[in-house]
Amino acid sequence: MQKEAKARIKINKLLEQAGWRFFDNEKGQANISLEPNVKIVQKDIDSFGEDFETTKNGFIDFLLLDEKGFPFVILEAKKEDKNPLDGKEQARKYAHTENARFIILSNGNLHYFWDLERGDPEIITEFPTQESLKHRQDFKPDNQRLADEEVNDDYIALTQNPNFKDDPRYKQEETREQYLWDENLRILRPYQLKAIHALQKSAEAGNDRFLFEMATGTGKTLISAAVIKLFLRTGNAKRILFLVDRLELEDQAHKNFVRYLSNDFSAVIYKQNRNDWKKAEIVISTVQSLSAQDKYKKQFCPTDFDLIIADESHRAIGGNSRAVFEYFIGYKLGLTATPKDYLKNVDPQKLSQKDPRAWEKRQLLDTYTTFGCKNGEPTFRFSLLDGVKEGFLVNPIVVDARTEITAQLLSEEGYKVLREYERKNEEEKVEEIKKEFFETGNEEETFFQKDFEKKFFSEKTNRVFCQTFIENAIKDTISGEIGKSIIFCVSQKHASKITQILNQMASQLWPDKYNSDFAVQITSNIADSQQFTINFANNKLNGHTKFLENYKSSKTRICVTVGMMTTGYDCQDILNLALMRPIFSPTDFIQIKGRGTRKFTFEYTDEYGEKHKKPKDHFKFFDFFANCEYFEEKFDYDEVLHLPIKQKGAGGEGPVGAPIDEIEVFNPDKVKTLTETPVGIEGMKVDRKLFEKAREELQKDTEVKSAVENEQWDKAVQIMRDKYEDKPQLFLNLEKIRKSENLDRRISWREFLERAFGLIDVFKSKDEKLEEECEKFISIYKPESKYVPHIKNYLKAYVTDEKFREIINKKQFAELNVYAGFTMSEFKELNGWRETVPEYVKDYVPVNVYMR
Repeated sequence: MQKEAKARIKINKLLEQAGWRFFDNEKGQANISLEPNVKIVQKDIDSFGEDFETTKNGFIDFLLLDEKGFPFVILEAKKEDKNPLDGKEQARKYAHTENARFIILSNGNLHYFWDLERGDPEIITEFPTQESLKHRQDFKPDNQRLADEEVNDDYIALTQNPNFKDDPRYKQEETREQYLWDENLRILRPYQLKAIHALQKSAEAGNDRFLFEMATGTGKTLISAAVIKLFLRTGNAKRILFLVDRLELEDQAHKNFVRYLSNDFSAVIYKQNRNDWKKAEIVISTVQSLSAQDKYKKQFCPTDFDLIIADESHRAIGGNSRAVFEYFIGYKLGLTATPKDYLKNVDPQKLSQKDPRAWEKRQLLDTYTTFGCKNGEPTFRFSLLDGVKEGFLVNPIVVDARTEITAQLLSEEGYKVLREYERKNEEEKVEEIKKEFFETGNEEETFFQKDFEKKFFSEKTNRVFCQTFIENAIKDTISGEIGKSIIFCVSQKHASKITQILNQMASQLWPDKYNSDFAVQITSNIADSQQFTINFANNKLNGHTKFLENYKSSKTRICVTVGMMTTGYDCQDILNLALMRPIFSPTDFIQIKGRGTRKFTFEYTDEYGEKHKKPKDHFKFFDFFANCEYFEEKFDYDEVLHLPIKQKGAGGEGPVGAPIDEIEVFNPDKVKTLTETPVGIEGMKVDRKLFEKAREELQKDTEVKSAVENEQWDKAVQIMRDKYEDKPQLFLNLEKIRKSENLDRRISWREFLERAFGLIDVFKSKDEKLEEECEKFISIYKPESKYVPHIKNYLKAYVTDEKFREIINKKQFAELNVYAGFTMSEFKELNGWRETVPEYVKDYVPVNVYMR
């Protein structure tokens, strides 16, 4: 009885949170009927085998009503220790009797939503609202209608212009291609058609989750538009959510959907239309925007969208972002450019937990599992090699360039530097610093690939990188200048150095052509960097080139970045890419390489009116850290360059730059007076008022405010810390904030900013945050009901107790017999979840947040 009462209390709370009413109030009449008696008509067979009808009394646990007071949803409640699905058939009988389409099955901890016209019950973490279910009631999915819809290569073009085939320019074969180009009409390529037909075939087989694995540059957004039209046109969706993982992709997707589908359907970006997104058929958002402050739970119901598309799905649903994706029920489509076999020659069993390849392997497996491809075969696959063979993509010329220093950094022995440390007077030594930094005499330090520009930097090496790039980069075939390029650096600081060196070299080589805008740094700490990427793609970054009058190509030739232009950035006329950094993520490597694979035709009309066209048939991929060798088994082209400057060891051409971690020691002043004042339990007044004062100051800071409003969180945090962390104006630090708010856990700077700008009302307690992590885990992995209580206790103990983590990690399970927090009997009940929970926590849960 106690377990049943607990379940009822939790269910009551969830119903109220979703806007259902037990009593009449100012919002309307009660729409929950408790335990109404119903008569179930059922068929029995007598001893002679003849059918006859009987009636049986039954009691519905909760009957939810529509706005007119008619039966709408059957909610079947079970005790906490019972599986909600145990009530499935009983609830179905009630639903048929009451003519209700929807069912909720719950034991207070685990909940299922069941649309009787859709298929099987699906796990939900929140109850749907009446309004959301009203939207869904008009939606009647039918996989056969999906399969039967005729999709030809003009499927999108007919939406753009239903009469385009009547135009004389289209009818004439010699002008058709130019007409389609001029009118921006999109004709589906053969492989794009095959992808959609593969989805239709999969739907006909009863599937409702699909995965397209397609190389960068194959037009996944255009395919998405065709899929969206297919679902909306056949009545299999009324509203669609398109998830991306980058801000720039959000705007890019919106522009494309407007271009392709606006004559029939409307598309909005959620953050720009928070109050009227329901008017649109297509809602676009970054997954980060929805996951921040759990917006996806607060602003949406699980039934608000009928199709969810995850662009770059390996990222958009990576980690606990997958909880956002799994929150919504309906059809699911994933788009990814990362192939399943990207881990060539890698034995995952031998990889350590810290190896990013091991982590990404799990990510990739998660992607395949999420979209129902447990056998590792996506719904449709079109690789880079397929694209090259069929003439839609181009392969790179890989330029492997290594200096003597980088070659040693890459070696097993590493690059050794003999450094002479400064002797310090004994009286000036601080014992802790002496031990770590000021040992007297000479000491040899060794640096490796991962240390470049983090612990070790060399001005000469960076100059060699830049000179090698300029001397060997592909030139624009029309203007003859350096082709448009993207360079990827280690950090923002490194990007700044490389940008400066490139601009200095450009000024010497082409004194009248550039004004320190040959190269531009594009990182999150640069104002308007997002717009810079757009201008670069549109060929107007810092104006047009000075090499050839009236030639529409960007004056800026090189964008220097860290990671902003990796995923989904569409700039077809890129001719050079350069990795001036080691890459350890195979996904990042594939995405970066994909920035250059798109085909392009360079066009120019000269002063005599003559048109010049030159196709892009390859691009150069400069690799200064053997990344290609690291990830690729082989590549089609290999160009080994002779470097312009020979590098020598540390004793040869001057000292290598000092390590970044530098410490200054000053002689301390003598203490004149000393007073000790104990602070009471209420804390100091300045601490109690700290958050209030900080919020006032930050809301007046236009720089911080602008970054927060544009969801540029890294930038916002960096600006705030530079200005206010331990600075006289506020003397802010996270520990002082935690104490002033009397929190039982740590917070992050982002969380602090979210509260300061009113994006969250309060800082959640440790228990509230842990409960959220449990809900995310359950929504992602969908365990059986009997495991849920044990999984919750296990996850909470593993996150919060270092001793418990040590027991589990070292497999010292016998100690659980004397461990009070989590018993051996509970551990035995976990079965296969014993390893999954720790793996999930290691990858996605910031354990330090839950410490004080």
